[in-house]
Amino acid sequence: MSTDEEPASGPAADAPPPRTGGRTSAAGSALEKSMRVLEAVAAPGGPHRLADLTTAAAVPKSSTFRILASLVEQDFVRVDGDSRYTAGPRLRALAARVGAAEPASIERILADLHRATGQTVHLALRTGETLTYIRKVEGDQPIRTASRIGMRMPLHSTAIGKSLLAHLPDEEVDAIVAATGLPARTPRTLTTRHALDAQRALARVEGYALDDEENEATIRCIGTAVLDPAGRPLGGVSVTTVTFLVPLEEITSYAPALRAAGLALAPLL
Repeated sequence: MSTDEEPASGPAADAPPPRTGGRTSAAGSALEKSMRVLEAVAAPGGPHRLADLTTAAAVPKSSTFRILASLVEQDFVRVDGDSRYTAGPRLRALAARVGAAEPASIERILADLHRATGQTVHLALRTGETLTYIRKVEGDQPIRTASRIGMRMPLHSTAIGKSLLAHLPDEEVDAIVAATGLPARTPRTLTTRHALDAQRALARVEGYALDDEENEATIRCIGTAVLDPAGRPLGGVSVTTVTFLVPLEEITSYAPALRAAGLALAPLL
């Protein structure tokens, strides 16, 4: 982590913005600064540099750095190897829980997941031995994915598909594999039943599955199944990223918000 902290320029430089109608305590001032820094971290266009967060939050660099260090320690913020800051798993999960308190709709739930991650969001339904995209929310990145509403995708090579297979009985998976095979979509596709079953077991434990360039080169996804009351998969929701913009460690941090979206969508599919 970079330590480009500058010495404080004096009490006046660290003073809170003027207020009217009441006193501002030292604790209140510190809390207000922390909230402004957190809002700056959560703004679109991240990960953000320390200097940009300092400007956006209108908080001195020395104070911004101290606040960020505390937020990173508490998992509200993540910092990458280039000392750029982005929302951490606790902040993403909190955003998802707040959104879930509002009246539910498919569009709102997907929009909330997009806001929590900044990435492309897909909703798909199971269509026999494949899945079909029925909703897509484009991410904030300048690069667009080739997916489209109505596109049918295989189960074994996609994050949503593997999360669906994780909740099907072995004999049903046997029938799907017999009908479709496990064709290689990329050099990273899982093409053996043993490897697929290992991923299914992991998805049941973690609550999500990963597609690490298994369906399309340079594309990495995290997906979770949307289940009916009996635990049968109706479909799934995913977050799609570009590998050279989003590291694997970051995409797994989307899991809490993703799982919350999957649960919220269940009564609506």
